[in-house]
Amino acid sequence: MSEQDKKEKNIILQMKHIVKYYGALAANDDINLTLHEGEILAVIGENGAGKTTLMKTLYGLEHPTSGEIVLRGEPLHLKSAAQAISHGIGMVQQHFMLFDPFTVAENIVYGREPKKGLFFDIKAANETVAALSKQYELPLNPTDRIEGMPVGLRQRVEIMKVLYQNADIIIFDEPTAVLTPQEVRELLKTMKNLAKAGKSIIIITHKLNEVMEVADRAMVMRMGKHIADVDIADTSIEELSMMMVGRKLIDKTIETIPAGEDVLKVDDLFLQGGGSVPIIDHLSMHVAKGEIVGIAGVSGNGQSELSQVLLGLRRADSGSITVCGQDIFNKKVRQVRETGVAMIPEDRYLWGSAREATISETAMMGHYRRPTLSKNGILYTKKLRNFAQNLVDEFGVKTDNIQLKTGSLSGGNAQKLIAAREIRQHTPLLIACEPTRGVDIGAMEFIHDRLIEKRSNGDAVLLISSELTEIMKLSDRIYVMYDGKINGEFTRENVNEEDLGLLMMGGKKE
Repeated sequence: MSEQDKKEKNIILQMKHIVKYYGALAANDDINLTLHEGEILAVIGENGAGKTTLMKTLYGLEHPTSGEIVLRGEPLHLKSAAQAISHGIGMVQQHFMLFDPFTVAENIVYGREPKKGLFFDIKAANETVAALSKQYELPLNPTDRIEGMPVGLRQRVEIMKVLYQNADIIIFDEPTAVLTPQEVRELLKTMKNLAKAGKSIIIITHKLNEVMEVADRAMVMRMGKHIADVDIADTSIEELSMMMVGRKLIDKTIETIPAGEDVLKVDDLFLQGGGSVPIIDHLSMHVAKGEIVGIAGVSGNGQSELSQVLLGLRRADSGSITVCGQDIFNKKVRQVRETGVAMIPEDRYLWGSAREATISETAMMGHYRRPTLSKNGILYTKKLRNFAQNLVDEFGVKTDNIQLKTGSLSGGNAQKLIAAREIRQHTPLLIACEPTRGVDIGAMEFIHDRLIEKRSNGDAVLLISSELTEIMKLSDRIYVMYDGKINGEFTRENVNEEDLGLLMMGGKKE
């Protein structure tokens, strides 16, 4: 039997000519996907390429306009996720769906609990989970509670949930988004072990270094279309990124420039919050002119609250904060902004915009008080619309009309609009929280260039991001936050991923 015949015999799943329309928009336009037994297939593409729609179709959460799914040679018509699970298709969601007060075993067997008569058999559940844990080399204690568990272990529980459901095909949706480098390595090892055990893996990701490390093949999508299938052994990160974007990306070297005087100074900042453990625990830091300072850390270690305190969205208990020598501690948002602070917030809808406002109105937020754009509370409508249109054009925000509602934009385009608005405030300090969350590779490159440009113009940038590659690429200095404290500091010259990951987990540098 030839290698080609063997491959065809091993096909476990096919998605044939999948088309999915939302109104006039073709999210999936004649997509074909093939998955082999024991294979790791990476589905890659920019934001809006149609990856998630395709996977939702495979998991029964969306129904195709046309096309068919063939599982083990038989047509499959999925109407729900429960039906997909019953056919051995599981999905590890990007946002974990666990019950904190429950134990590991209780979360894993939830919905399919072993019974002893009419009652839940907790002993059988613990034994089953312990056996699965050993079988798939995923160390977990069945009786541990989820509350307080590290992110990497929570994800392990999610994987075990899918394995407990007897899934032969496992979809991972952006699985490394919130993991430390050490946890990423463990997860990639887990994927390889699952493939060796005969499971077929589909991974949706934009992290091409991980694709190169773990996948057998990559399926490239762009603007709803199937661009290429590539064997990982025959390709490179540069080639994959070019196929995804449609052009070659330029990897720029960031010029070293001397830092100036401090723009932001934070001393002994303390925020108790509602729990017994402080959210921000006597934190001190500074950001100087001509400097991008990154804050790395696993989500939930006080980074979000720090950004809110700095902008006046939340009041701290004690400490001091100055911007350009002016005291902004517990000042109102407008007062903070007037001292020279702009912020790209981490949640584009909760903090960054109003879905029901027009794109033009969202673009002018924070700018409309300028003397050139208003006088005595009266807005210069034409000038403001021109201002908004220029922002949209400069940052490539895709919209037919700036008078449409902000909610009509895709998530990536809404992010670009907010980034454009805040960067173009031209303030001495920009706080950039997750500035490229949900944007495609081309837009990410553009926003990075604008942040570097701001820093090169002598302004200060505080970058708070869960993307370690972004932190390491852009930052002149890096602080690591853990449990509300600064757990270490690096410069561009002395940072390495291993030490960074160690500090993010609460360890110490030797």
